[in-house]
Amino acid sequence: MKFQPDTASAAGVNTITRHEPGRVFVGTQAYARHLVVPWTGEVLPWEATSFEALEAAHFEQLLALKPELVIFGSGARMRFAHPRLQAGLINAGVGVETMDTAAACRTYNVLVSEGRSVVAALLIDA
Repeated sequence: MKFQPDTASAAGVNTITRHEPGRVFVGTQAYARHLVVPWTGEVLPWEATSFEALEAAHFEQLLALKPELVIFGSGARMRFAHPRLQAGLINAGVGVETMDTAAACRTYNVLVSEGRSVVAALLIDA
């Protein structure tokens, strides 16, 4: 699915411009592996190897970005990570929302357009 970028968005803000099976585009750059998209700054690889291999450390690494909200894209279908894996974020007062990766991309863009400090943590299914 291709998204139309908001041409009025602030410079330096990351926008997800396209999602398709096996790839997510941030701006013009394609990513074919799990990734973390902060509202601003560098897009980072997410070292989770699969949904089943998720650990608390994968979610805790997001705390360094200081988000107010994390959108967790769980892959092609919505799957909820065990609450103990997200406890570090929740205990720090960071909101966590789970959805499939396509919905996470759309939701992330809406929140970024509102000026929110949001991070998308995305699992990419091939």
